[in-house]
Amino acid sequence: MNNDKVIIIAEAGVNHNGDIDMARRMVHEARAAGADYVKFQTAVPELVISTYAPKAEYQKETTGTEQSQLEMCRSIHLPLDAYKGLAELCYKEGIGFMSTPFDLVSVDCLAEIGMDYWKIPSGEITNLPYLRKIGALGGKIIMSTGMATLAEVDTAVNILEKAGTPRSDIWLLHCTTQYPAPYESVNLRAMDALASLGCAGVGYSDHTVGTDIAVAAVARGAQIIEKHFTLDRNLPGPDHRASLEPAQLAELVAAVRRTEAALGNGVKEAAEAELPNIDIARKSIVAAREIARGETFTPENLACKRPGGGISPMRWDEIIGKTATRDFRADELIDL
Repeated sequence: MNNDKVIIIAEAGVNHNGDIDMARRMVHEARAAGADYVKFQTAVPELVISTYAPKAEYQKETTGTEQSQLEMCRSIHLPLDAYKGLAELCYKEGIGFMSTPFDLVSVDCLAEIGMDYWKIPSGEITNLPYLRKIGALGGKIIMSTGMATLAEVDTAVNILEKAGTPRSDIWLLHCTTQYPAPYESVNLRAMDALASLGCAGVGYSDHTVGTDIAVAAVARGAQIIEKHFTLDRNLPGPDHRASLEPAQLAELVAAVRRTEAALGNGVKEAAEAELPNIDIARKSIVAAREIARGETFTPENLACKRPGGGISPMRWDEIIGKTATRDFRADELIDL
């Protein structure tokens, strides 16, 4: 990963509602918006969710209570054989392909396709067999850490390491697992705690409404930004209302690029863009009135005025008491 460039992941997730044509459209829109990756969610619902699993409150609010969580997920997931075609489309479009596996069979499916990064979702951070399987693959990993304590994150990283993936290949995303996430629950400073674990870097998976919190995360040092997007926030489904529409995704990408450009190199020095303004904005020592040759420079006959380029006012004490070697007009730059 290029540490100078924030990686932007457009999280399509299951916002295609199980429609492969909609998923393909989402690839096009993510690429058009300028995202680096478009990411889906791969699962065999029966291997992820038991018949007894209740819906989350936000899922009840967005999809009702008629279906169980399992039934809901069955209706919005693509079959496993759809992801190879989506990966090929991403390659053709010039955008990276990613998908989050939610079960071991889905891991095998995606391993056959190949991805630059494995994405571990927040809910699997306490799933020991799952972590061991992905860690043993030896690829680069991005792991979301919603709902987790720092100790739980560190335990998960240790499992991935022991399975075969070093910390230097693991990125940790701070995340608030709520859709949408209240601003007061975001706690961007927790990225600093994640950074203390010594992994490859940190980022932020954003579930808030809008784009400003994701941009703020970049300003705080996020190297990866993940954000849900949808073709239409009014579509039925659990995640649409916490997602960006394509135009908003493009705005986010542009804002992140501006922010990373503005972060600079951390050296406090005059920027190249400022150089033409130094002499215009700074001041020089000038004659406060007409000064005759042989006259002594004093606080009464000298002043500090624009433009710069002459003797700096920082040399005031050095100039006071010296003798004028020529006549000076009022406002003329003093020289020695």
